[in-house]
Formats: sequence, structure tokens, C-alpha cells
Amino acid sequence: MPWPDPVTLRSGRVTLEPLQRRHEAELAQAVRDGELWRLWYTSVPSPEGMAAEIERRLGLQAAGAMLPFAVIDTPPGETLGRAAGMTTYMNVDAANRRVEIGSTWYRKGVQRTDVNTRCKWLLLGHAFETLGCIAVEFRTHFFNRQSRAGIERLGARLDGILRSHQLASNGTLRDTCVYSIIAAEWPTVKAHLEFQLSRPDRG
Repeated sequence: MPWPDPVTLRSGRVTLEPLQRRHEAELAQAVRDGELWRLWYTSVPSPEGMAAEIERRLGLQAAGAMLPFAVIDTPPGETLGRAAGMTTYMNVDAANRRVEIGSTWYRKGVQRTDVNTRCKWLLLGHAFETLGCIAVEFRTHFFNRQSRAGIERLGARLDGILRSHQLASNGTLRDTCVYSIIAAEWPTVKAHLEFQLSRPDRG
């Protein structure tokens, strides 16, 4: 029995659907918004590489190491949603009930809306309240200041920095910042996220 099982999660304008090959065209269009794959400190797929990235994630899902989602955005006033990015439970450790939330990207047009906050609220809530996780991790490149700031705004704490952790696609060495939220912290983090989502200036 796989852990975690594929599931669809919804909140406001956001629906997280289990990633499927049918999402390829919309995701390829989404990633062109901001040309996100050109950021050297991220690992965002190019439009031409989207099919291969979907296959990679589905392969990791089949191996029990990942549960990937397509982020479907339905803006206020609209009825038809479209794929605006990807996110995953990754580095799944079923024996210790731990997951990492990562491999996340969103089209530029939904950045600075409530989409990311809603995604994290959904994923963290499902992890702690349904899956019974003892901890959820986040990892990002030391130089990805936007990602680090976003993780810290969630209430995650820095566990440490893995220096020269990985080789990047451009040949440089990546220092990886490791953050986590533990189960005992989730009620406070949840209250914080729900307050953020209740603000009228959020999306």
C-alpha cells in the first residue's frame, strides 16, 4: 500500500490534483510565464522538458519516493481552472512518517497572490492531520532568497545548511538550506497561515 496515497486537495482558488500526463500542455504554457527555467539556482523544467519532468516525477511516485501534484488555479470570478505550477511530497520516508514539500514552482502571474500560502496550508494540513507526519521538511538553494523567505514566512525553522551538498546543472556546487516544521508546531503554524489567508489583501 503506497504512502501517501494520491489525493485531490482544494482551498479557495487552488486545487492540487495528482500529476498526470494530460497536464503537460498547460504546465508548458505556465512555465513560459516568467521563463522560470532560466533561474540558475532553481530546477524548473523548460517547456520542451516538461514531458520528461512529468515522467520523472511519475517514476518516483511509482517507486514510492514522491507524490507529485499539478497546481490548478481558478482565479476569482472565473469558473475554469488551469495548471499554474507543480509541487510534491518528496523524499518520502514512510517508516518514520516524514515528507519533504518541494520541487515547487508557479507561473509568474500567480506569484504574490495567495496561491502558495493555500498550497502549503493544504499540503501541511494533509501531512500532519491525515498522514500523521512527525515532521515536514523544506529544502532550497542558499542563494534562492525568495524561496528561503517564503519558507521562513510559513513558520518553518532552519535546521542547518548542507554545504557543497549537490552539483547544480551549471556545474556549480549547491549549498542546501534545510528547514522543518514538526508536528507539535503545526497548530501554531496553521493559525498563522489561516490568519494570512483571512487578510483582504491576500489574492
